[in-house]
Amino acid sequence: MRRRDILAGVGSLGTIGGAGALAIRGPPSFGDGTDETQSENSDGTGSPDTEPLTIETIDAPGSEAGEVRVPASDRPTFIDFFGTWCPPCIEQMPALAAANDRIGDDVLFISITSEAIGRSVTKAELVDWWEKHDGNWSLGLDPTAELTARYLAGGYPSAVAIDTSGRVQWSDTGVKTADELVAGIEQALEARTDA
Repeated sequence: MRRRDILAGVGSLGTIGGAGALAIRGPPSFGDGTDETQSENSDGTGSPDTEPLTIETIDAPGSEAGEVRVPASDRPTFIDFFGTWCPPCIEQMPALAAANDRIGDDVLFISITSEAIGRSVTKAELVDWWEKHDGNWSLGLDPTAELTARYLAGGYPSAVAIDTSGRVQWSDTGVKTADELVAGIEQALEARTDA
């Protein structure tokens, strides 16, 4: 009886974990890789569907309440995916601030969370977190996790630089230096001038 309970518990964990991954990342794609929503960059990195999504922005330091289209069509886009529950995301904030100071005017520079605002964290708690960690650029919400599923490079924090045609030019996960973030953003800026 005990062995059966353990096996049932392990199976349940796998099912719950798989459902969570499916909810965040979407269903896996199968086939020959010619899915029309997925294209390849010249460097071999995949670029998801380029149709912009409307993202709600929050009234917070450096951010105005409203909406933005991501990716932007008039300039490259830099997205930082974070969670308020994520210690490495806190560690990433100073490098993001430095990168924004150096190059933020040349791109749509935005940090996005897919946290359930109103359930796991309130807007007020999100703004408090943002202020406490010196955020001073656009802050957006992805409540359906559609943008997150499209561009999240792996774990949190994750960053992606997208050129004006909507193609991913750089993405990486984990804590990065300001120099690494700027180098990634510059790849999207160079793609704009090379076009």
